[in-house]
Amino acid sequence: MSGIYIHIPFCKQACHYCDFHFSTSMKKKDEMVLALAKEIQMRKSEFENDPEFSGVETIYFGGGTPSRLQIADLRLQMDSIYKNYKVAENPEITLEANPDDLSEEYLIALSEIGINRLSIGIQSFFEDDLQMMNRAHNSAEAKKCLELATQYFDNISLDLIYGIPAMSNEKWKQNIETALSFGIPHISSYALTVEPKTALNKLIQTGKIVKPKDEVAQEHFEILVEILEANEFIHYELSNFGESTYFSKNNSAYWLGKKYIGIGPSAHSYNGSSRSWNVSNNSVYLKSIHENKLPSEVEILSKTDRYNEYIMTGLRTMWGISLYKIELEFGKEYLNYLEQHLQKFIDNGLVSIENHILKTTKKGKFLTDGIASDLFYLNI
Repeated sequence: MSGIYIHIPFCKQACHYCDFHFSTSMKKKDEMVLALAKEIQMRKSEFENDPEFSGVETIYFGGGTPSRLQIADLRLQMDSIYKNYKVAENPEITLEANPDDLSEEYLIALSEIGINRLSIGIQSFFEDDLQMMNRAHNSAEAKKCLELATQYFDNISLDLIYGIPAMSNEKWKQNIETALSFGIPHISSYALTVEPKTALNKLIQTGKIVKPKDEVAQEHFEILVEILEANEFIHYELSNFGESTYFSKNNSAYWLGKKYIGIGPSAHSYNGSSRSWNVSNNSVYLKSIHENKLPSEVEILSKTDRYNEYIMTGLRTMWGISLYKIELEFGKEYLNYLEQHLQKFIDNGLVSIENHILKTTKKGKFLTDGIASDLFYLNI
C-alpha cells in the first residue's frame, strides 16, 4: 500500500495545546495551493521508480485545518494526484475538518470531488472545555456538523481529548456517549498533552490552568476502552477505535510501515529505508518550490532506527510485534536484546507473547509508549 499525505498549513486560530505547523494568516493561501499541486507533480518519480508500487491507495488531507480551503483548492490537489500517479480503484480519501467549516453546502461539494472519509476535530462537546483549549467552534456547532455530515458521509471519524483538567469521569462518559449517539463508526482519542512551546504550557506555568494529571488521563482511557468495546468498537491502535470495516487505511499503513509521500511544509515521507521531511516554514517552502527545489532533509535509517520504529508502531497496534520478523529482518542480536528487556514487563503483566507475537495486555495498554521506549535498542 502506498499513500499521499498533504499538509494544509492554515488554521482559523491557534488551539492552546497544538504544536503542529500552521499559520493563522491566509494571505499566502493561493500561492500555497499552487505550490502543493506542483510538489505533487515534482515527486511522482518516487513512486514511478518503486517496483513495489501498484497505485496510490490512500490520500489524506491533514494539517493545520484542511477544511479552511475552498473546494476548488482541494480539487486542484486531487487533479494533480490523478494526473501524475496511478491511483488504485476506490482509494480512501480523507479530509480533516473542523466543525465550524462543515456547512451543508461544503459537505455536499466534498463528496462530489471524491472525498469519502471525514476526520472531524470535535475534541469535546462541552463549552468550557472548548474555550479552555481555544477551539474555533462551539458545542452547538459540534453537534450540528455531525447531524449534517452523517447525511452525506458514511465513513466518519471524530477526535476526542481526555485528561482535560477539571473533567470528571461522568463528563467524559457523556462526551463518549454523545459521539456514539450520532452513529459514528470511528473514534480517535488522545490524552491532553502539554508540549513545550504551546500556549497551554505557558498557561500552566502562570497558574491559569491546572496541569493535567496522568492518573486522571489513565482513568479516562480505561473508561473509553470499556465503553467503546461494549459498543463493538475494535481497539486496533492505542488511540484509535473503529467498527470492523472502518479502520483508517491511511493510519494503519503508517503503523504497519508502508511507504508514503508527504506534501507541503513540515510533511514527512517514508520509503522503507529513509525518512524525509519538508521545511516547517511557509515562506521558505514556497520559495523552494517556485525554484523547482524540494525543501526537504533526508535521513537514511539505520537497522537500529528501523528496529526502534517497528517496536514503537507495532506495540501500539492490535497486530503487535512479530518475534519472527525481529529475527528475520534485524537478526538474533536484536531478538535477544528484546527478550532480555521484556522479562520485567511480562512479570508485571504488562505485555504477553502468544504465537510469537508480542502485545501489551489490557493492564499495560495505557503505558504502551513508555514500554516501547524501554525496549528500544541502544547503541551503548
